[in-house]
Amino acid sequence: MTGRDAGLVVRALGSQLELDTRQTEYRGHAGKLAAESAVEGYQLVVTFSGDGTVNEVVNGLMQIADPALRPAIAPVPGGGANVFARTLGLPPDAGSAVQRILAAISAGEQRQIGLGLAGERFFTFSAGLGVDAEIIKDMDQQREHGRRGTVAAYLRTAVRRYYRTDRRRPALTLRVPGEPAVNGLFAGVVTNSSPWTYLGSRPVRPAHADLSSGLDMFALRRLRTLTTLAILSHMMHSAEGDPPVGRDVVSATALGELAFEAVRPIAFHIDGEYLGETESVAFRYVPGALTVIA
Repeated sequence: MTGRDAGLVVRALGSQLELDTRQTEYRGHAGKLAAESAVEGYQLVVTFSGDGTVNEVVNGLMQIADPALRPAIAPVPGGGANVFARTLGLPPDAGSAVQRILAAISAGEQRQIGLGLAGERFFTFSAGLGVDAEIIKDMDQQREHGRRGTVAAYLRTAVRRYYRTDRRRPALTLRVPGEPAVNGLFAGVVTNSSPWTYLGSRPVRPAHADLSSGLDMFALRRLRTLTTLAILSHMMHSAEGDPPVGRDVVSATALGELAFEAVRPIAFHIDGEYLGETESVAFRYVPGALTVIA
């Protein structure tokens, strides 16, 4: 972030902390800075960014092998959805979030959270294969052409992509240790926290994962319009985050391991960042991975 908002955040943090600031310059730079933070003696890394940069910082921090030397993280919301920060209970506006973080530091409050690991990359709140990753890819292409990533734009993109995606040939197989394989799946979402995403101010809860209870998962056997609408309605109105149910839904909670395999390359994302296509991803839950201040 740059400009007036960044200046306000820096001044507020600097009024109570010994603070050094860095502006990221390229993709991956945030992760490099985070990985170097322990060597340079920092105790806390504060991000003012969207979820993509937070994910870079988390992966950089996890390169520090000794958890005792790993700095804590505090995410100030600066993106569009800010799912991770809001899942931690931080207000969606940066000024209020900074005051909450400073109050937590003053009170000595901190929290240990678990992370998801997809292949060799950690994620904070979700990873997905299939249509949701295709939607993120479409949104990225629109941003590259200067269009804003508004909720309305996201919804329009989601509807267009839903009717363009392959809804006839399921590609995925789900494998959970100790359970029979489940074939013929169109899409799979793995979550480490609830809500999984936000549509404006409305949380979307596919399950009840809370950053400390393992990974939750849901997958779709069919992409039928009425079924999909019913599932989305359930996730948007379920206060407790009960997993969606139905004959077209496969779901599981509190998993330590799982894997998806695809018969053809399929779109893949982590924490809302499109990573291209893949044919297999193994997931693992890593408990107590990070200290957060929020």
